[in-house]
Amino acid sequence: MRFSVCRVLRVPALVVSVLGLAWSAQTGQLEKIRAAGEITIAHRNASIPFSYLDADGKPIGYAMDVCIKLADAIRRELKMPALPIKHLLVTSDTRIPAIRDGSATLECGSTTNNAERRKQVAFTIPHFIAASRLLVRSNSGIDSLQKLAGKSVASTKATSPLARLKALNADQSLHLKIVEAPDHAQAMALLADGNAAAFAMDDVLLAGLRANQPRPGDFALVGKPMTIEPYAIMLPRDAALKKVVDDEMRRIIQSGEINTLYAKWFQAPIAPRGINLGLPMPYMLRDAFKYPSDRVGDLD
Repeated sequence: MRFSVCRVLRVPALVVSVLGLAWSAQTGQLEKIRAAGEITIAHRNASIPFSYLDADGKPIGYAMDVCIKLADAIRRELKMPALPIKHLLVTSDTRIPAIRDGSATLECGSTTNNAERRKQVAFTIPHFIAASRLLVRSNSGIDSLQKLAGKSVASTKATSPLARLKALNADQSLHLKIVEAPDHAQAMALLADGNAAAFAMDDVLLAGLRANQPRPGDFALVGKPMTIEPYAIMLPRDAALKKVVDDEMRRIIQSGEINTLYAKWFQAPIAPRGINLGLPMPYMLRDAFKYPSDRVGDLD
């Protein structure tokens, strides 16, 4: 099963009730946070502009700003306004285990909400919708996946674009040499150093990585979208915690605060090089914000 279209679905009350009972059977996450005396936020190192490290090694980004607001809501719920935040660096490979085993309360990055992942963790309302495409060298003459037949293509481990790339490779007998990098920065380095002919990943992440290259014009985004990716903050499967997070996420969207955060990270200069990505809000995201929901459609 692959995610191909993001859409809002209405969930019957009975389904919600059953899920709530299942999640409540687990140890309460809010009480775990209270006992720990801190909120642990998992973040990435190079998911620009969602979750990445600034020049001082501090995690920043659009998703990080969203998570700070969600953490504030948890503080209010627990009546612990001074509850400190602890940061935990994760990769695409370790992010789900970190949430599943309780190492982190919120994962704030560029993680796609899909049916397979929802078997292990929960997601709140999406804060972005991306499409996976290809980044290539501008002078390569490559403008589609098919023109990469027989060549090396980099992608990041444990990501939806990697899974889709593998499926397309098999379906179309492209004989790609797929190189799995542990993180986005290393996948970008494979392309920049000439060790891969393309980097397959979500278009917005590729745009951020390209913008931070010494010569951004050396690279071009090409190809038709391979998947549609609804990014959402990931959290443990716990009904009480999810209600707090969902309610705050809905408030951020309906109040218009999300638009201010979007403009800050996608339409203004950002660290570390003061690059302005200049990305208008995708129409699918604008539409999704009209009816905020954590339910997305996974179609065969």
